Amino acid sequence: MTAFRPPRSAAGDLLHVYLEGDGTPWTGAGVPAADPTPHDPLMLRLIGLDPAPSLYLARPCYDRHREDPGCAPDLWTDRRYGPVVVGALDQALRAFAAAHGYRGVVLLGHSGGGTLAMLLAARLPGVRAVVTIAANADIDLWADQHDYPRLAGSLNPVRDGPARVPEWHWLGGQDRQVPAQQMFPVLARRSCARVNVAADFDHRCCWESLWPRVLRELSHLSNTAMVAGHSNSPCPSREHR
Repeated sequence: MTAFRPPRSAAGDLLHVYLEGDGTPWTGAGVPAADPTPHDPLMLRLIGLDPAPSLYLARPCYDRHREDPGCAPDLWTDRRYGPVVVGALDQALRAFAAAHGYRGVVLLGHSGGGTLAMLLAARLPGVRAVVTIAANADIDLWADQHDYPRLAGSLNPVRDGPARVPEWHWLGGQDRQVPAQQMFPVLARRSCARVNVAADFDHRCCWESLWPRVLRELSHLSNTAMVAGHSNSPCPSREHR
């Protein structure tokens, strides 16, 4: 897997992990893409705005790794949220955090990267918070409403059970790929979830303008999770907007 660590990251024991969207799993003709790597990676732009210790972690077989041993198109199509992908990200993050002395992580994901953030949070130790943008929280509902085949071999966050950490989910009011009216009820039912809708935003625009605010509030969100981890409360109070 490819990883990028901004050289100007500040010191600290809490790591922000950025997970990118699905890129291009399929061609327009319904054939698996030869290379799923995103052409315009939103999370790579957002990590550039983050002064905290951060890591951009790409998925297995993305970013020039599609011909690695074990890689096959089903890992970026039907099984893109499956146990192999989630397990590889989990193993990589455990090793990186241990090697660099990070005591906690915040998972931040866009679109399918948000799906993976929710799945990882239930498995990875030390997760303090989850932040998603336009995340697909119910892959079966999403497929059915778009009249797509369901993703056989993928895990579904709605069935996986949420981690007991704060989750902050952002949806775009103009998003046609992951419509807010479809995903808001799903995300709002997750324990510890806070859900916001940016009325004028779509699936990709204009999240950079919002990110400084998210980063400012994220420090409070993750600090609350640290306190909650040492109390009888599993998570802070929920808020929906």
